[in-house]
Amino acid sequence: MFGPKNQPPRWAPPSWTWTTARLHLLLRELNWLVEDALEQPSVLSSSSSYDDGVPVSIRACLDDLYKLWKQRIEERRPFQYLVGCEHWRDLILSVEEGVLIPRPETEIIVDLVDDAVTGNETLRNGIWADLGTGSGALALAVARILGVGSGRVVATDLSPVAVAVASYNVERYNLQGNSVDLLAIHHISPVKILTGYKLKFLNMNQLALDGGVNGMNDLIHLCNGATSMLKPGGFFAFETNGERQSKCLVDYMDTKMKGSFYSINIRLISLESKDS
Repeated sequence: MFGPKNQPPRWAPPSWTWTTARLHLLLRELNWLVEDALEQPSVLSSSSSYDDGVPVSIRACLDDLYKLWKQRIEERRPFQYLVGCEHWRDLILSVEEGVLIPRPETEIIVDLVDDAVTGNETLRNGIWADLGTGSGALALAVARILGVGSGRVVATDLSPVAVAVASYNVERYNLQGNSVDLLAIHHISPVKILTGYKLKFLNMNQLALDGGVNGMNDLIHLCNGATSMLKPGGFFAFETNGERQSKCLVDYMDTKMKGSFYSINIRLISLESKDS
């Protein structure tokens, strides 16, 4: 249909690239699902194709695999929820419905933390906070950067499901009690719960998808609270929904909270659109 070189015709609609990319993604996910179900995944790597007659044993019923893949295609259920995990940076994290899947964009916060603590032992040995921890991805990544015996990360979430998942992930990497503390917050101010700590780092990783009419409620709330929670020279990072919201926050911090913050920067991340 696309000619001898399988290229799109000149009149191909703009969605052609997106559709092709999505098909490639689905094919990769199907391969991962099949490989994960095999008793010996190495069998596939030694085979040239799926139909070369090599016998395989699977750990799951074919009907169950079919039902899972049907959910992915017909219900567009995220692949990470199908398999119960997400590969994020150098971590393999447990995830489930009710917990946000860690996104590639969030990795930039970890990089910023790494830059901030490099050569700054005061920051490295401080108390850091991840508000709205979800799967615990950010808390775990920051704790690993700080190193055992250095600072601590206080991770909080309103959702009992998220706290349970994050606890599992923290235990999986043997950081419970040593580097990461988990707190379940039940409908109280996320800043007030941390009054026992003098923080070096405060992060808001989308405490809830509903941030009010303009999506700024929680962000403004944390801006107001951060001035009394952060030590001088501390580090404060938001993940927002885009450039416009970021500029609104910067304007608020520059005008309404003039003199409270310094070195305010916006880091824009440009990633290709991904279909879930």
